[in-house]
Amino acid sequence: STDLTSTVGYDSIIQHLNDGRKNCKEFEDFLKERAIIEEKYGKELINLSKKKPCGQTELNTLKRSLDVFKQRNSFLWSMRLPFLSHVVHPGALMASDVLTLALLSSQIELIMEAIHKNRNMQYKKTMEVNQVWLYGFMMLMCTHTAHLYLSSLFHRWQLFLKLAQTKSALEDSGESYQQSVTTLEKIHEERQKEHIKACEFFETQECERINYFRNAVWLHVNQLSQDCVRNDEKYEEIRKSLEMCSIEKDIDFFVNLRKTGSSAPAPVVYENYYNTQRNPTPVRSPVPAAISR
Repeated sequence: STDLTSTVGYDSIIQHLNDGRKNCKEFEDFLKERAIIEEKYGKELINLSKKKPCGQTELNTLKRSLDVFKQRNSFLWSMRLPFLSHVVHPGALMASDVLTLALLSSQIELIMEAIHKNRNMQYKKTMEVNQVWLYGFMMLMCTHTAHLYLSSLFHRWQLFLKLAQTKSALEDSGESYQQSVTTLEKIHEERQKEHIKACEFFETQECERINYFRNAVWLHVNQLSQDCVRNDEKYEEIRKSLEMCSIEKDIDFFVNLRKTGSSAPAPVVYENYYNTQRNPTPVRSPVPAAISR
């Protein structure tokens, strides 16, 4: 800004840095909330695996596949419980590093605030001295003009004395004004140097913050990818166990387990006690449509 006392540009930088720290904190809080949800979700899934039956009366190869299904899922769900520790880690690490930078930044901000305050005070003082000098200059001009138009020697002598006093006061105020301007210029130059150094530090800080932020997100995504790989390994075990599931073997297993014999029931013979024939004709009873082998 062309305004000597303006801090618009500096304030904009500080606001951006504060927003950056806020964003890092928001990301850390996001990870914490995600971890809490994952932990709760994992516990609910484990309880589901323990309490809810899943094909418990199945037999042979399908039963073994279902056992693998429950065991591997239970393992995967239990893996979600420590999710809190390794998911918060990148955010906490980033927050720690950003906090260190924030502390250094705060020190520089305090220095810049003191410089701005000193500069503004000196600027105000310079403007006040300037007003005194301008007022004295106007009084001198008015006194000098009045001195030219007075005809009385006595009045001209009095005005001459006042003119001398005004000149002396004007010289004093002019000297004070010049010294104040010189001091203000030195303070302004010092402020410019400190401002440049502060901006260089703030730029370095912002680069590091963005780098921390990017790496933290990258690490978080890598962890999620590793979880997916582990999950897929366990799911692959389930798929392999299902490949070993044989429909024919399970049918044969059930038949061998539940079989009651290899012969059909004997026919029921009708006996007519009133019939005198020795060889009564047997009457077969209906045979069930499905008989176990």
